[in-house]
Amino acid sequence: MIGTAPGALKSAQQPDWPDPAVLATVVDLLAEQPPLTPLAESDALRARLAAAARGEALLLQGGHCAEEFGDRALGEAESTATTLRQMAEVISYGAAVPVVPLGRMAGQYAKPRSKPTEEHDGVELPAYRGDAVNGLAFTAADRAADPWRMMTAYDTAARTLDRIRLLPGSDGDTGGVPGLPLHVSHEALLLDYETPLVRVDEATGRRYAGSGHFVWIGERTRQLDGGHVAFAASIANPVGVKVGPTATADELLALTEILDPDNEPGRLTFITRMGAGTIRDVLPGLVEKVTAAGSPALWVTDPMHGNTRVAAGGRKTRLLDDITAEIRAFVEIHRDLGTHPGGLHLELTGAHVTECVGGTDPVTLDDLDLRYTTACDPRLNRGQALDLAFLAADLWRPAT
Repeated sequence: MIGTAPGALKSAQQPDWPDPAVLATVVDLLAEQPPLTPLAESDALRARLAAAARGEALLLQGGHCAEEFGDRALGEAESTATTLRQMAEVISYGAAVPVVPLGRMAGQYAKPRSKPTEEHDGVELPAYRGDAVNGLAFTAADRAADPWRMMTAYDTAARTLDRIRLLPGSDGDTGGVPGLPLHVSHEALLLDYETPLVRVDEATGRRYAGSGHFVWIGERTRQLDGGHVAFAASIANPVGVKVGPTATADELLALTEILDPDNEPGRLTFITRMGAGTIRDVLPGLVEKVTAAGSPALWVTDPMHGNTRVAAGGRKTRLLDDITAEIRAFVEIHRDLGTHPGGLHLELTGAHVTECVGGTDPVTLDDLDLRYTTACDPRLNRGQALDLAFLAADLWRPAT
């Protein structure tokens, strides 16, 4: 089944909902809810991202790979938000530049998958697509797509926002460093969730995603004629696009024409996910051509997704050495081109998980099973995230 999308365009990675009537009921209920994030806050974030696009600030975007429902995840959201704020302070102080922290939270409840099903011990079931769609347990009941989960996603996002807004330091900016990352973001993957939460500003007539301040289009859903690009083009929020190593400059130029036809700084962010072994071959040509065309798009590196490995025991992991290598290459490429390396997009948690390998307090391959709690991809723990913050402070420090 194709999900709801502007113009009924084909939309990749949508669930096969079993009952259209139940889906319609949930969509109608979502349409009646207040927006999770005030529309004016999306405009404020867009202004901060415009400063980053002009080379006057950095974006630090981070949070869970796949958020889960429940009280444990709510508590972890608090520690993740605190870690992100600490990272922003480290980078801003060390690099002498304002940092815009943006939580990857309060909405990251749906995940694209490379295969529609999973098989274990001869049993094949639908793949886990995030708590907004189905459950993680490998049972037929849990893996059945349930539209009511979208209402739980909305309620959980609201509770998450309430929790992080109560944390100390959430009342604004001090010393050029935003206190708490009240701005939140997620991949706008599940269009049956995103579309009914769109709200219109009565003063301007502009449409906004009410599900979060910033949304992005994934590598698997950035088809120029697809529903995800059409959805992002229809809203006034700042938007991002994930860019993998197969992307071409012509594709990115076409995306800029659709998503940012007026070349407005702060509107469009390209989040590159190349892999440490590929970035130097691919990224320079993309940046050169998009910049030469006059696009003010903000360029940010996601050094996580291109560097995923499978350990001997079958666990997915990421090596800090690969992650740091891609960050270094990203900064050096932009410096060589005379363009601005605009920031970082990281999957991280404030908890002391053992999912990525390396760090000052090192996690080894033998440690992966100790505290491997992610619902999908491996995340940096608090110590590893702060290690990267100190690295970023050094890499982005002005030359003396």
